[in-house]
Amino acid sequence: MIKQPKLSLIAAVAENGVIGRGLDLPWRLKSDLQHFKAITLGKPIIMGSTTWDSLPKKPLPGRMNIVLSRDLKFEAPGALICGSLFEAMELAREHALDEGIEDICVIGGANIYAQTIEKADRLYISHIHADIDGDVYFPDFDKTQWSETNRQFQAKGDGDDYDFTTLIYERITASR
Repeated sequence: MIKQPKLSLIAAVAENGVIGRGLDLPWRLKSDLQHFKAITLGKPIIMGSTTWDSLPKKPLPGRMNIVLSRDLKFEAPGALICGSLFEAMELAREHALDEGIEDICVIGGANIYAQTIEKADRLYISHIHADIDGDVYFPDFDKTQWSETNRQFQAKGDGDDYDFTTLIYERITASR
């Protein structure tokens, strides 16, 4: 049985730190979307309301969708809405423990990443090999606190605008 689920952040990040432009991804990466689905399927996912609004399909199927919003009138059919990060984390943790799930995945946006990166145990980062124009950025993090445990280059394929490399980082020191 799993003691405590790991808090994992998953993001696609351009070389200049961009993760978004407006309410959209500033690239097409079909291969990375498949990678994202493989990692998050069956796991609770936490996102902000802007990320929820940007999803082309809502809720993301096969996952407990948890949306953070301070707006008491915010609606997200098919998702659970939480008013605080603590509430969202607790709900995701309980679900993960009940279901024997190893990860809780934070999927964005920038504000949610910034609030959770210091608590994270694992980072799934797709490094996009391009500088991309955008207005939403992944937070800086101290790479000396992380150990790269997996690296896989993905050449640009059908439905991909760029080459990218998927990396998994595990926190070296205890985060909790």
